[in-house]
Amino acid sequence: MRADMDDPGLNPLVRGQQPSPLLVILSGPSGVGKDAALMRMRELGFPFHFVVTATDRPERPGEIAGVDYHFLSTAQFRQMIERNEFVEWAEVYGQLKGIPKTEIRDALGSGKDVVMRVDVQGAATIRSIAPDAILIFMIPANFDELRDRLRWRRTDSSEDLERRIDTARHELERIGDFDYVVVNEEARLDEAVGQIRSIIRAEKQRVRPRQVGPSQFL
Repeated sequence: MRADMDDPGLNPLVRGQQPSPLLVILSGPSGVGKDAALMRMRELGFPFHFVVTATDRPERPGEIAGVDYHFLSTAQFRQMIERNEFVEWAEVYGQLKGIPKTEIRDALGSGKDVVMRVDVQGAATIRSIAPDAILIFMIPANFDELRDRLRWRRTDSSEDLERRIDTARHELERIGDFDYVVVNEEARLDEAVGQIRSIIRAEKQRVRPRQVGPSQFL
């Protein structure tokens, strides 16, 4: 069956144009390495817009405002909620976190692929808004490895740590809601990052690409 090259549903590549921008969601349990993967992608110069999440939690040593998070006061965060300025927000482990709509809308409007990390709950929210978003679930090689990573961070109380471990067990059960899975083995981060890039490259070559646009994030 021959395709009509003017069919708007076809990949713009067939007409010699730039492919449509993608919205890529990286999720997985706490401590699996989502932040490390995004940082490595930035270091390697990947040509994506990396969405910066807003939070009311204190800045940790080594973090950079506007790069790791937009650090807000609780009052500022709640003002943004009232103005409907978040794609989604939630209270996670007693901390408010949210994704500013402008982060996604402006990047998609400029034609850039957008990559962001959210928790499992946030991934479900994004899918309800943009069904064609690409959902990637990052997992550890095994659960013991994940538990060790969480303990090594030493940024949580023992009570918070146990809560994160319990939440991680439940989040791993949601893997069926995602499109792709990437295993982030200890000391093999570049392999995981390479898999993420391969997924994005393959998606850019689809004959009928996923459709996401800035109008979905008004």
